[in-house]
Amino acid sequence: MSTVKIDPESQEFKDTLEKTVRFTDKVVAQFGWAYNPDQEINQGIQYGLTRNKLMHGKRYCPCFFVTGEADDRVCPCPPAIEKEIPEDGVCHCQIFCTPEYAAAQAQEEVIEEVVHQHSRGLSKEECTVLVDKDELDGDELIALLEARDLGMVNFTLVDVREPMEWQMGHIKGADKIIPTSNFFAALDDAKLAQDENVIVYCHVGSRSAHCARILADMGYTKVGNLSYGIVSFPGEKEQ
Repeated sequence: MSTVKIDPESQEFKDTLEKTVRFTDKVVAQFGWAYNPDQEINQGIQYGLTRNKLMHGKRYCPCFFVTGEADDRVCPCPPAIEKEIPEDGVCHCQIFCTPEYAAAQAQEEVIEEVVHQHSRGLSKEECTVLVDKDELDGDELIALLEARDLGMVNFTLVDVREPMEWQMGHIKGADKIIPTSNFFAALDDAKLAQDENVIVYCHVGSRSAHCARILADMGYTKVGNLSYGIVSFPGEKEQ
């Protein structure tokens, strides 16, 4: 393969980049797809497609090495058309996605801004999206606890640490303790419904992640994990 050096400031590159943007516009229109709402992703992929066009003569997917057998990764590549977008809603490079995926991503970006900049409270719809996440950070859990106090969302916050750890301090608003060392018996006593929203946490997030996987394997369908545990939680704690 060619080892041509590419100058992104050259007129040739700029002209080819314009053609690449028109090309990806046509792909989106042809397949009824949408662009990722994150413009940095789109621009980065368009840049990579342009580079490969100049170096190799085709717009190979920039997320893979270009080899002699790379024709199945010419954009839009067959894996994206046949599997990735139909099944996952987005291609491997994430530039192309379904309109539904794009709308969901755009909504998640709004929620991220709300919970991390504390610009306002969550709407009921935003609460529903946030409480369905598999992994949450401390700001997201604070926003959900505030929304639960207002009656906008319902979930059960479960501490999977040991009783001594609970007594030393736990998240204010935690509903139950299901210690990892006695998990299954304590789970029976907790009487959680398999379809209710459950958020689990521990000290640093590892035990709770393990418990979340167990719950999912047992048929619990709405389980979230506080990713980095109580040590990263910036909200109120109590003893």
